[in-house]
Amino acid sequence: MHPNIDTHLSKELTDEELLRYARQVLLDGWDIDAQLRLKSARVVIIGAGGLGCPSSETLVRAGLGQVHLIDDDVIEASNLQRQTLFLPTDIGQPKALTAAAMLKEINPLIEARGTVARLSEDNADELLDITSGKPDLLLDCTDNFATRDIINRISVRYQIPLLSASAIAMQGQLALFEPHLNSGCYYCVFGEHDSEAVTDERTCANSGVLASTTAIMGSLQANAALQYLGLNRNPLANKLLLWDGKLMQQRVMGYRPDKLCPVCSNH
Repeated sequence: MHPNIDTHLSKELTDEELLRYARQVLLDGWDIDAQLRLKSARVVIIGAGGLGCPSSETLVRAGLGQVHLIDDDVIEASNLQRQTLFLPTDIGQPKALTAAAMLKEINPLIEARGTVARLSEDNADELLDITSGKPDLLLDCTDNFATRDIINRISVRYQIPLLSASAIAMQGQLALFEPHLNSGCYYCVFGEHDSEAVTDERTCANSGVLASTTAIMGSLQANAALQYLGLNRNPLANKLLLWDGKLMQQRVMGYRPDKLCPVCSNH
């Protein structure tokens, strides 16, 4: 799906990597080449909270080569209920830096770094390090529509695939957009033709969230990312996954690109 991964594919796995990822490489359909593609991938995760923690941890344990977390927030006591990379002693510390350090402890074979900043259209070129090559995938792990809209615009502007997850209360959503395929974007699904942006301002802070909701959605997000990065397939192509934890149900809806989308129609 994304050609950049194969162009800088690592030549081999070390003995230490082969031992660590042995159970994964044994999987039917996941071989050494898939593991090498994952090792060669660079992912930027926006938001190091309830979704960013489980998704980044799973990807790092699986062998993702480079992960960059961007978040301008600090750890609070209320975060510890669901943000799995943090401990009580971390309260008051920057989320991005603390999470990156923990990920390096979990898997010293990978590269992890954190940046304390709020991503915007103005600083995207610098924070995403575009001059060194585009990331292979953006993970949206934020908790409000305004920020998701900005991340989507950045995804379309630089033609970077966007894996967007959300979690609130006992419900979650997941989609993987590929702007280089002109298959639609986040705004096509959630935007409105006659308004500037979606105005739903529910967040975990004002609406609450069950700890298992972020864990499940973060794991589903990591699952989709592993397939995309390692197997070059999008399991959510033109699909929106909806998770209902209260009913223990999951369903998938299809969507089409909006030909009048103000964000992606001109690309």
